Amino acid sequence: QVQVAESGGGSVQAGGSLTLSCAASGYTYDGFCVAWFRQTPGKEREGVAAIHIGNNGTYYADSAKGRTTISRDSAKNTILLHMNNLRPEDKAMYYCASAYTTRYCTLVRKTYHYWGQGTQVTVSA
Repeated sequence: QVQVAESGGGSVQAGGSLTLSCAASGYTYDGFCVAWFRQTPGKEREGVAAIHIGNNGTYYADSAKGRTTISRDSAKNTILLHMNNLRPEDKAMYYCASAYTTRYCTLVRKTYHYWGQGTQVTVSA
């Protein structure tokens, strides 16, 4: 059974950095995507970045490009989301999600079937 679990959220000041971790387990072949989404109250959950486990292809939302890096620690089955130059508008609950796929990943919420409980990121001005 596929499971994902986030960790690493916290509070930082604007301009600071934070790295979130997603422990992914139970997937049975490499046609698999792991993605990060975020959500603030009253807004839709939006995709931030994704990585394909099989070919290491990475995908970023326009809002995340240049400030965000998604990577994989294969030894630990962990997906990392490093965010720098954080802004108050980056404050959100961040979720890790995963899904089986073919060659590509998306940042579309409905394509992901396995979700973590979320980790809170707070950015103060």
